[in-house]
Amino acid sequence: MTVNPVPTLTLNNGVTLPALGFGVFQTPPDETIAAVEAALRTGYRHIDTAAAYGNEREVGEAIRRSGIDRADIFVETKVWISDYGYDATLHAFDKSAGKLGLDQLDMLILHQPLPTRFDLTQDAYRALETLLADGKVRSIGVSNFMPDHLDRLTASANVVPAVNQIEMHPYFRQPAVLAADAVHGILTQAWSPIGGITFYRDGRNTSTLDDPTLRAIGEKHGKSAAQVMLRWHLQQGRSAIPKSVTPHRISENFAVTDFALTDSELAAIDALDTGIRGGPEPASLTLEKFGIAIPEA
Repeated sequence: MTVNPVPTLTLNNGVTLPALGFGVFQTPPDETIAAVEAALRTGYRHIDTAAAYGNEREVGEAIRRSGIDRADIFVETKVWISDYGYDATLHAFDKSAGKLGLDQLDMLILHQPLPTRFDLTQDAYRALETLLADGKVRSIGVSNFMPDHLDRLTASANVVPAVNQIEMHPYFRQPAVLAADAVHGILTQAWSPIGGITFYRDGRNTSTLDDPTLRAIGEKHGKSAAQVMLRWHLQQGRSAIPKSVTPHRISENFAVTDFALTDSELAAIDALDTGIRGGPEPASLTLEKFGIAIPEA
C-alpha cells in the first residue's frame, strides 16, 4: 500500500480528509474502474463521485479491487436535484450507497442549490442531517452554493455544511464564496482545480495549462502548470479534486508535495482571476431543464 503524503484537512465536525482527492466527473463508466484503480495505486485516498455522473458503481468496484482497507479511503458523492426533498434524499443515499457497495459514506453533499425550489433544497439538507445523526454518513455538505444560498441554508439548518464544492481555479477564484465559506467555517473544495473547464467546455477559452504566468512559475520549480495550480490550492488551505483517465497525468497531479510556492507566486496566481465562470450558473439549474431520473441501485 502506498503511503499518502498528501496533507489532511480537518472538517468543522472533526472528521479529516486528504486535501487532494481524485475526481471522476465525465469519466465514462467503462473507464472509471481503471482510472480509480490507477489513482489508488498512486496514493490517492479521497475519491469524489456523484449520482449524476453515472459511475458510482464502478467507483465502488475499483475500491473493492484495490484491496485497500475501507477505513483508509474517503468516499464522497452527491445527491442530484431530481432527488431533493426529505424522503427522496433519504432514498438517494440508499441508491448511492447501494451502487458504491458501502454501508457508510464519508461525505454526502447536495450537488446544486436549486434556488427555484429552495424549499426542496432545505428538505434535502434536513435529510442529510438525519443521515449524519444516524451514522450513515460521516459528514455532509453542499456544492455550487453562492453566499446567499449559504445564508439561507444555514439560517434553517441544524448542522453547518462541512464543505462547499465549487468551480475554483486561477481563472475563476470566486473570492466572495471563499469569504462566505470562511465566515461559516466551511471548507472550500475545488472542482476543476486546474481549470479544465476553461478549455474543454465549448472550447471557447484559453487553457490555464498554457498560461505564461503558471508555466513560468512551473519552470522555476521544475513542475507543470497543473502541478503549480494544485500546489496553490493546497497552500491556501483548500481541498482540490483533479480528474484524469491518463495514468501519467494521475501520477503527475499527485506529485505536488515536494515544492512550495512563494508568497509572491501565490499572489501572482491569485491575480489571474478573470471573474468568468466556466461551468453553469447555479441559478440556471432547474428541475425543468436539468431534472434526470437517477437509477435505482
